[in-house]
Amino acid sequence: MLSGEETVEGRVESHLSVISARKNLNAFLSVFNDEALMSARDVDRKIKNGSAGPLAGMVIAVKDVLCMTGKITTCGSKMLQNFESIYDATVIRKLKEADAVFIGKTNMDEFAMGSSGENSAYGATKHPIDETRVPGGSSSGSCVAVAAGMSTASLGTDTGGSIRQPAGLCGIVGLKPTYGRVSRYGLVAFASSFDQIGPFTNSVRDAAAILQVIAGKDENDSTSADIPVPDYASKMNRSVNGLKIGLPKEYFSDALNPEIRSVLQAKIDALKKAGAKIVEVSLPNSEYTVSTYYILATAEASSNLARYDGARYGYRSPHSTDLQSMYVRSRSEGFGDEVKRRIMLGTYVLSSGYYDAYYRKAQQVRRLIQNDFVNAFKEVDCLLTPISPTSAFKLGEKMDDPLQMYLNDIYTVSANLAGIPGISIPAGTDKNGLPVGVQLLGKQFDEATILKVGDFLETVN
Repeated sequence: MLSGEETVEGRVESHLSVISARKNLNAFLSVFNDEALMSARDVDRKIKNGSAGPLAGMVIAVKDVLCMTGKITTCGSKMLQNFESIYDATVIRKLKEADAVFIGKTNMDEFAMGSSGENSAYGATKHPIDETRVPGGSSSGSCVAVAAGMSTASLGTDTGGSIRQPAGLCGIVGLKPTYGRVSRYGLVAFASSFDQIGPFTNSVRDAAAILQVIAGKDENDSTSADIPVPDYASKMNRSVNGLKIGLPKEYFSDALNPEIRSVLQAKIDALKKAGAKIVEVSLPNSEYTVSTYYILATAEASSNLARYDGARYGYRSPHSTDLQSMYVRSRSEGFGDEVKRRIMLGTYVLSSGYYDAYYRKAQQVRRLIQNDFVNAFKEVDCLLTPISPTSAFKLGEKMDDPLQMYLNDIYTVSANLAGIPGISIPAGTDKNGLPVGVQLLGKQFDEATILKVGDFLETVN
């Protein structure tokens, strides 16, 4: 983790210096200056006496949708601007026990609803290479923190691509584990059957090290899977010889940007050269993924966000005159436009007369999409796909056209619908010098294979 004479305290000081120098990126909502330095000194002492945990030296930023004891958890929303968590999320507890140091909470699209980082109540996060562009979302701040050198690693959440898509746009590694691999206890829910916590890092091996710590069954989360967690590091030998890697033909249609196709082709050629077998596969229901996702995810969001009513906790409008106006005004003033849009969409598809036509039908199509992946994985060990239709687009470019924004998730939402793991690996750059990523998708609970292939791809220029 640490090199030469480097200390954890020195690393934290370096990251804090970058955070201060690049405030304009708006990556952090709160920074734990003194606390991070104190924790770093404690870890340095443990390193000296040989009692340090497996993540000693890892300085981690946390998406502001995860609860940390005594810390404000805003979810990027005015609705929770003063909400102080009274417990640690399971992933936070596990990372603390592994001697990771936390440096701050990061900006995000409000309640994790967005693909650009522009929907935060606290202002947009900017791309670390070109500040006129978006970094992707919803885990925008967590991604930028790592890409800009503000932290060694970070935690994000991925409901429809919110780790993989920004990682691809910013040129770092972003891992979405299998649904159920990592406990969601202490994660403020957007869509409970989709949400998954995962890391942003500068290397696949760091992502594997974090997953090793945070994965596993948790009695506090009934959806966490009681499936053994393998030793990921031991499986990464940078050999792909004999592996079968699938290319979904629906993802490599003529609609794919030629620059992105060219960057991906170079990685595909490198895999072939190293002895991997490239196989074309079909995911025939791909055309329905975006519409299916936005029906089901908004329905779950509508249910999950019903609790923010101005009565129990969160923002309460000072302008209300009776109970009814308190509910209406608190939700109208506390939520941003995109969250309100998704609540209304979700409420509509769950309403009487529309439930069968939309929600039930979307659940049936979700099963068909899952079956597509099951069938594909009978032929191959993992899939290689694009992450985003384009590289990072301009700030404000798609804000007035929600459909265009939603289509930005076209290559990522399928993994959440199917509950499979996915990882974003830097693959190259476009003509503007902006990063382009490659996505690897694996079988359920087979993070080991995509980490192995991703580790190899990091060695290929």
